[in-house]
Amino acid sequence: MRLPSPTRRAFSALLAVCILVLATGSGAFAASPDSSPQSAPFAVVNDGSGPQFYSGVNIDVQDDVSGDVYVSGQSVTISGNVTGDVIAAAQTISITGNVDGNVRLAGQDVTISGEVARSGTIFAATLTITDAGSFGDDLVGAAGDISISGAIGRDVEVGVGNLTISGTVGGNLTYNSDQEANIAADAVSGNVERIAPEPEQEPSAGEKFVGWLLGLLYSLVALSLITVLAGWLFPRLLHRVTDRLLPRPWQALLVGFVASIAVPLVMLLLLATVIGAPLALAVLLVWITLTLATFVFGAYLIGRLIFRGNQHPVIKALVGGLILIVALHIPWLNIVVWLAMVFLGLGAQLLAIYDRRPWRRVPSAAGIEPRTDSGGDQPPAVDSN
Repeated sequence: MRLPSPTRRAFSALLAVCILVLATGSGAFAASPDSSPQSAPFAVVNDGSGPQFYSGVNIDVQDDVSGDVYVSGQSVTISGNVTGDVIAAAQTISITGNVDGNVRLAGQDVTISGEVARSGTIFAATLTITDAGSFGDDLVGAAGDISISGAIGRDVEVGVGNLTISGTVGGNLTYNSDQEANIAADAVSGNVERIAPEPEQEPSAGEKFVGWLLGLLYSLVALSLITVLAGWLFPRLLHRVTDRLLPRPWQALLVGFVASIAVPLVMLLLLATVIGAPLALAVLLVWITLTLATFVFGAYLIGRLIFRGNQHPVIKALVGGLILIVALHIPWLNIVVWLAMVFLGLGAQLLAIYDRRPWRRVPSAAGIEPRTDSGGDQPPAVDSN
């Protein structure tokens, strides 16, 4: 039997906890009126026979149960004897009584100090079977640390990080682990098999190239569509923002760099106050939008530098976007290109917003046309670049 790899053990335990909580929690209060959540451990009362359902914060089943036990909570203790199975999900589980059936457990810390007549399926972070605990049949499960000081009647099949056996295993031991188990001499009657996790295979150069090429093709299609739509829907906005880059790119670069440091600090300060938290969220959304838009403005800028004539804005955005996408997929160069794109794009947008601030405009009634500093050699209404 091939056991789950260590990377899947945590997921398996979490899945088991969720299933057990959903299965037991829905009928817990109706089936056991005395088992309402309490802040301190308390004993619950059952009706003597048939399946018993318990749910709460700290549960201690002290009475004998003639049937199965289903229980969920933060801390669960089974100190009474159970003639059926025990199915439990909790942070801490301790079984000190005797169980005539099977146990199915999911928790963080699980301790077995009683006798289980049949098998156990246990998922936990830490599993401890004391010298007073035992299983009549098999033990199957997964845990980060497993310590077996008691007796296991038949086979043990577990996925584990650290395994220590000072008790006895009547059958075979099969464990999936990246570490050798600490097993006492003659503790296992049958065979001992360790299944080491398969090492991660390094992709070949050809596979890496194919992956890079597929990523490039996907980006070309998806991002080209975005640049085309931007050039078609917002040509004036693209022209106005990139006007801030053509004459003085270093100014936009400096503004973008300073803003990239200052804005996150301001958002952290706002988050520290109750009143400023909503404002910080709004600033974050605006900042994310401006950062994402840097690709479109960077693509249009490249298109303007290539096509000096009266090319359509869609053509400029498309060609510039294709060049920018390829540059962003070249190792090492992509870091420089990405930083330049973000800093220049943010700086240009902030400068364009600053140019259009309402208090800077001159009233038209004065007979003087408002001055617009487009940064280019022609008015913004004329797209000669």
